[in-house]
Amino acid sequence: MAAPSPRASDAKSHEEIYEDARQVVSTYETVPTGIVMDYHRHPDGWYMALPVMVGAVVAQQHFEARGTDVLLATIPKAGTTWIKALLYAAANRTNDDNSSSYLFQQLASHNSHQLVPFLETQLYTKDQIPDLSSLPSPRLFATHIPAGSLPASVAASGCKVVYLFREPKDCFVSLWHFMNTLTPWDMDEAVGRFCDGVSPYGPFWEHALGYWRWHVENPGQVLFLTYEELTVDTLGQLKRLAEFIGRPFTAEEQEAGVDRDIVEACAMGSMVKQEVNRSGTTQIMEMQMPNEFFRRGLVGDWHNYLTPEMAGRIDEVTKSKFQGSGLMLPKEI
Repeated sequence: MAAPSPRASDAKSHEEIYEDARQVVSTYETVPTGIVMDYHRHPDGWYMALPVMVGAVVAQQHFEARGTDVLLATIPKAGTTWIKALLYAAANRTNDDNSSSYLFQQLASHNSHQLVPFLETQLYTKDQIPDLSSLPSPRLFATHIPAGSLPASVAASGCKVVYLFREPKDCFVSLWHFMNTLTPWDMDEAVGRFCDGVSPYGPFWEHALGYWRWHVENPGQVLFLTYEELTVDTLGQLKRLAEFIGRPFTAEEQEAGVDRDIVEACAMGSMVKQEVNRSGTTQIMEMQMPNEFFRRGLVGDWHNYLTPEMAGRIDEVTKSKFQGSGLMLPKEI
């Protein structure tokens, strides 16, 4: 859908802009899911519930990226909460002791989704088009939107994009657990829908491949990380992330242990103990979601839930989809 001209956009209220988006989304194919909400199928081939699809459409039309922005992209349950904390800390640290103390206070008193908000489920929601122009650089945003459906300004601006990939079976199991907090979901049925691509934000494999190919074509703009690498070498991947966004750790910082302090502050064991991550709510998808964004985070946890037949179905799709792309599954740790 083409973005409206500035004059047409200015002539409309936010409510009218959202109503137009709802009308557009209402023409998309409706896909029954049997869980919580039916999905709408975007013309680019991905799925999502109505309010998220509307938010994505409005963000696509109205979000203006800057070259200094950093956009974190993931598919749901790939380790988003963790990488958000690491990204925020890497981008906002300073050499000043007082500022460093403030950074760690922020990490302790705000959950990751407050520090790095989602475009389509936190910023462009509830008939609001936020004024983001006054935010200082670097502005940090997050999204689950597939690469091909991002606002055009993201690629055009040259802003940094960070993508976190996770082994599909572990990603599926984490998604299944999350959905079960909302409504009971039969595991075998869930595997079938996942393999058919009917899951939040569409097929896992196309989502990953979109960002992978962009990374291969333009590694200076898109960094492709894996959850498994982040787990086995958090410090090394944090340094890689910091360098990518133009904030490499200095020798003095490393000698002082700033990088190690960030790893510790952002570790799951640390964040899960924080009151902000154990109580209260965060607005996501026009709902107040409980601050329960952590489960186990284990690599290879799928072994505890999937039968060999279920795992084989997912592996077969993965082999077929990734063949010839150069994208390899990370090794289990």
